[in-house]
Amino acid sequence: MNQIPKYAIIVAGGSGLRMGTDIPKQFLELGGKPVLMHTLQKFRDSFSDIFIKLVLPIDHQAYWKELCQRHFFTIAHDIVNGGHSRFQSVKNGLDSISMSDGLVAIHDGVRPFVHKVALEKGNAIVAVPMKESIRSIHENGNSAVERSNYRLIQTPQTFQLDLIKKAFDTTESDFFTDDASVFEKAGHSIVLIEGSYENIKITTPEDLLIGEVLLKK
Repeated sequence: MNQIPKYAIIVAGGSGLRMGTDIPKQFLELGGKPVLMHTLQKFRDSFSDIFIKLVLPIDHQAYWKELCQRHFFTIAHDIVNGGHSRFQSVKNGLDSISMSDGLVAIHDGVRPFVHKVALEKGNAIVAVPMKESIRSIHENGNSAVERSNYRLIQTPQTFQLDLIKKAFDTTESDFFTDDASVFEKAGHSIVLIEGSYENIKITTPEDLLIGEVLLKK
């Protein structure tokens, strides 16, 4: 495993709209430093030899570099220009990797409590069971469904680098809600592994409060 090149593509293109702030959510402080720094630290702690590609909108990059200086953040990473959508941002991240051999984990920058980076699986997607009842909405109303048949999908989502690169060599579609859906559309099967309910995506003020509690743990 140590001989296989390992990459992480961290996508951080969010805004602060749902947070109600002018500062993009990935730059808000959690435990005294930006959320995004916690995320990068998790990947470096998991694999000391991982190559990190941080995908940021062009107009956020100067501010990020300023934050890195302010917080003395020195974890090595390459900055990649973000695209107009998550699909395009991930594609830019993949295109920035010149090699085709290796494994890559694709992750949301605002998930700083990731517990498992399962690169050894090659195409592993972390997921958790549904806790609440869900209903299907259709033109005649709505109906109950068996929640045990469904999973909430999280990141990181890990893939063999050559296969996911080829999968993203396609036209963007509304069907592509995550990287696994792109991979599946290319004809590959998906392996689900157990995720964690603590692997929250920080998008609202309430999420920040929960994050502070998790950080103290």
